[in-house]
Amino acid sequence: MTDTILKKTIYLKATPARVWEYLTDPEKLAIWFHKPGAALAEGEYEMFGTESGERLMWGEVLLAEPYKRLEYTFSIVPMAGQISTVKWTLVEVAGGTELSLRHEGLRQGDEAFGLTLALDKGWDDHLNRMRASLHES
Repeated sequence: MTDTILKKTIYLKATPARVWEYLTDPEKLAIWFHKPGAALAEGEYEMFGTESGERLMWGEVLLAEPYKRLEYTFSIVPMAGQISTVKWTLVEVAGGTELSLRHEGLRQGDEAFGLTLALDKGWDDHLNRMRASLHES
């Protein structure tokens, strides 16, 4: 059985440098996602709920190639110790940036499908908040 991979691509009216800020800067991440204790760079990280302050997500940044690629391991409590990988790719296009997400290493099967649905919806919601914030600034 192969793992499930979630894939998302959006277009943003912002430069890759500006989008990169939204992927790595704690204050920008807090707008659309969760707030890390420090800027995302290679090494371990933790992210916390912007309202609750609870640790929601943790892992290790594996690759941080400014304005091009960011990869990190991803784990949350409902994953019960399972580790997946999130890969972001930024490509400059006329008028802005194509941002692609690839969340891989998610378990398959009936029991895991509820989590896959929750993560799929979660990424949609988070990306919509990112887009709204970038396009209003």
